[in-house]
Amino acid sequence: MENKKICVIGAGPSGTAVLRAFQSASSKGAVIPKIVCYEKQHDLGGLWNYTYRTGIDDIGEPVHCSMYRYLWSNGPKEALEFADYTFEKHFGKPIPSYPPRAVLADYIKGRIENAGVRNWIKFRHPVRWVEHDPKTDKFTVTVMDAVNNTQITEVFDYVICCSGHFSTPNVPHFEGMEKYTGQVMHSHDFRDAAHYAGKNVMVVGSSYSAEDIGSQLWKYGAKTVTACYRTKPLAFHFPDNWEIKPLLMKVEGKTCTFKDGSKKDIDVIVLCTGYLHHFPFLSESLRLKTDNRMWPKSLYKGVSFETCPKMMYLGMQDQFFTFNMFDAQAWWARDVILERITIPANLEERVKDSEPWVEKEKDLDSDEKTIRFQGDYVKDLISLTDYPSFDVDAVCDTFMAWEHHKHDDIMGYRNNSYRSIMTGTMSPAHHTKWADELDDSMEAYLRC
Repeated sequence: MENKKICVIGAGPSGTAVLRAFQSASSKGAVIPKIVCYEKQHDLGGLWNYTYRTGIDDIGEPVHCSMYRYLWSNGPKEALEFADYTFEKHFGKPIPSYPPRAVLADYIKGRIENAGVRNWIKFRHPVRWVEHDPKTDKFTVTVMDAVNNTQITEVFDYVICCSGHFSTPNVPHFEGMEKYTGQVMHSHDFRDAAHYAGKNVMVVGSSYSAEDIGSQLWKYGAKTVTACYRTKPLAFHFPDNWEIKPLLMKVEGKTCTFKDGSKKDIDVIVLCTGYLHHFPFLSESLRLKTDNRMWPKSLYKGVSFETCPKMMYLGMQDQFFTFNMFDAQAWWARDVILERITIPANLEERVKDSEPWVEKEKDLDSDEKTIRFQGDYVKDLISLTDYPSFDVDAVCDTFMAWEHHKHDDIMGYRNNSYRSIMTGTMSPAHHTKWADELDDSMEAYLRC
């Protein structure tokens, strides 16, 4: 086992879950393989590492970060808490339920520092190419060492792709956009809502990015917020300066025409139109091709690439569950590598294993069904490993309470508190209501 080498691509919540999973096994006496984690950014944390940069980063790579200043968690921290490293353990006290970005980034990093595996990560090492040799059943991984400006190639027994799927924008085209006289951007490049105070801003889309960026724009003083949709509108009770429109059809100057024929002058357009599963560093035989869905195509147990099982992907699902789902996947992947779990040798068997999940996915016509579907998936994985058991159904219940709170008050739902599933502790209320709190620093947040 010690002669095996495992390549982990990315040191965000998914990649660091893999590191923690192997460290956990090692701490219990298991012999583990050599783990090498390649991360193109200067620090771990993935999307949770904020940068002012857009476009290209300081080493010539596409900027990974899709987060913005003043971002607060849009779901309860109690629903994403690590089962093996609680918020209370990390911060030394109970904290409110909706942390800002810096707090969550610190929490992710704290678990890895506590586990002592930061030295398994090679920072500023973007992966350039991965290919698999069926004859040797080995992977050749080519990486750019941006620290020393050299390209290196190594051979691995397994590759675990943890690069995420929320960093390559899906950018639709609208008639006249080339001559639009306002400002247009994808949400990936949105950085500061305060810049748009006094402006008429439109968010295109009807999912979480549109909902949250629109809320930020309202909070920081946009004159009006218009949200246009393709399939279904955002169904919340928004403030008076919000307007819901059907899909944008064309742009002339600053005048936007919508599907119902109505028009409105817009200063800034933010395309909250989602992201692509994009893996340009993977050879064709290894590349996952899927849309954003609860059960991604071609993954056995939602993790192992069906046609090449030693190629694994973490966190590729559309998500209600996040950090603790990534953990469940990481522990499962680890146990496959440690030969505690056997993947069926026959491709047909691997494909057949997904069929019940695919059928259930077709019936997901409500948030509650979707949440509990993903909860069942997490329970299935946890039952196969020694990941600390927790009450997944209670997490689902917390998600449902969150949904109701959002529909009751979309601008005030972050003022609610929930009980930790892991510790049983009730979270305190934040000292300032979210709409009035303009300081998103960790220092201000923890002053409770």
